[in-house]
Amino acid sequence: MIENQKIRPAQVIGPLGEPLTLDDLPSPNTKRWVVRRKAEVVAAVNGGLLTIDDVLERYGLTLEEFAGWQRAVDRSGMQGLRVTRIQHYRDLYERQLKY
Repeated sequence: MIENQKIRPAQVIGPLGEPLTLDDLPSPNTKRWVVRRKAEVVAAVNGGLLTIDDVLERYGLTLEEFAGWQRAVDRSGMQGLRVTRIQHYRDLYERQLKY
């Protein structure tokens, strides 16, 4: 298993299709989380560049907060991360589950 071997890729594909390295990730001091920064962190975890534990420690996030970002990306892509559209995408997803 990759987790046990501590093997990580040098780069992964970012949310906009560009190569993403550790140096390209948002600063650990980030206070303003825009859609692109959230998506980059999710892409880094999905690609194996960072572990969830790394993200929680590095950015001071809660597991619930990060899991919400991952769910939003899985359901609606980067647009699902927009704070102003959370309710819209939540309603849309719930309607899709009904039918």
